[in-house]
Amino acid sequence: MSKAALTRSNILQKAFELIYRKGYQSTSIDDIIAKTQVTKGAFFYHFKNKEDMGLAIINEIMYPGLIPYMESTLNKTEDIRLNLYNMMESLLLEKSFFDINYGCPAVNMIEEMAPLNPLFKKALLRIMMQWHTAIEATLTNAQQKKQIGGEHNPSHLATFIISNYTGIRNTGKLLGQASYKAFLSEYKKFLNQLI
Repeated sequence: MSKAALTRSNILQKAFELIYRKGYQSTSIDDIIAKTQVTKGAFFYHFKNKEDMGLAIINEIMYPGLIPYMESTLNKTEDIRLNLYNMMESLLLEKSFFDINYGCPAVNMIEEMAPLNPLFKKALLRIMMQWHTAIEATLTNAQQKKQIGGEHNPSHLATFIISNYTGIRNTGKLLGQASYKAFLSEYKKFLNQLI
């Protein structure tokens, strides 16, 4: 990797960490420059503006960091219930980067920026739709294998599962890890009732 590519990567990673903790709107370019110890000129060499950098974070850090991971957890075993449970448990309890006090970086960005910026909304929708599609495909496959009944709508179930994740991530910011464990207990019961 070239020096320029390393600098760009460092800016994105440090900015991502700041935004995760402070929020996108509360993080200034000056905050990012102080954290990365690059010059303002170096920042603007790599990014036209803060928006350009924010979109790069979504497309180059969040998307490649989340989507392959989520898709791989959905295909680990032949048991759809186990895969769906393990995906959720892993996202809540095992992803060491996620700090319970700050929730999920993608969910935070959706809440903060999707209503305000059409480019952010489009980039974030790409993450959400890819995850939705992966869950829906897994559920459709489970129906074909007779693991769950045909009366279930895989698209609706995928929306339900993702909505549960986004909700518990925000709940955890206030109630702590005990809320994750309570949720996972009920989530497992829900999955086991899918017939």
